[in-house]
Amino acid sequence: MNILLEAFKQSFELVFTLNTDLFEILLLSLKVSFFSLFFSCLLGLPLGTFLAIKNFWGRDIVLIFFNTMMGLPPVVVGLIVYLLISRSGPFGWLGILYTPTAMIIAQMILIIPIIVSLTAQTIEDIHQEYKSLFYSLVVPYHKAIIAYLFDARYLILTVMLAGFGRAISEVGAVIIVGGNIDHLTRVMTTTIALETSKGNLSLALALGIILLSIALITNFILISLKIRAKRRMYV
Repeated sequence: MNILLEAFKQSFELVFTLNTDLFEILLLSLKVSFFSLFFSCLLGLPLGTFLAIKNFWGRDIVLIFFNTMMGLPPVVVGLIVYLLISRSGPFGWLGILYTPTAMIIAQMILIIPIIVSLTAQTIEDIHQEYKSLFYSLVVPYHKAIIAYLFDARYLILTVMLAGFGRAISEVGAVIIVGGNIDHLTRVMTTTIALETSKGNLSLALALGIILLSIALITNFILISLKIRAKRRMYV
């Protein structure tokens, strides 16, 4: 019991004294997660909106595919990316294995299905209200996509936060392709796993406190945006 209390005391000291190693890990985690989310949104938001408003053969199959991809095991994604970018893989010449770039790619594969599926569900409801007007005005698809995304901006923010939550808490895929290398690819989740196995509970708890705080803040913002969207009649 005394050991646990001492570990908690040291963990709070690490947080409030702005420990250099701890905040280096925190900044890398945020950097990787934000870039993963940014590129996932660039691809996922337009694609999800397109799937919501465009009817074509195989559309349901595509939606089922992305919905299924939402449940992908992270370690399987990490393994697939590892095989693709390892030296013997087809993209081994890029030399990005065990770098933050590889971690961003792995996280994107996990986030994009979430962005696409939730965006498609959100925009499809709004499309039912506007499709007659847009068809009568012959609005091009690219302009319709922009209009729908703007109209559903509060709900889209909740979709983005859901993707960010998946990214910041990821461990299985990033530890495979990142290697958990000190001062290079060591993020919060992989460090917690490593330091716990080493018995360094103070650093693991400090990172756990920060990760939990980020999760609580993200969920608070998510709930606030949902309430705001309902008040503005976006749902």
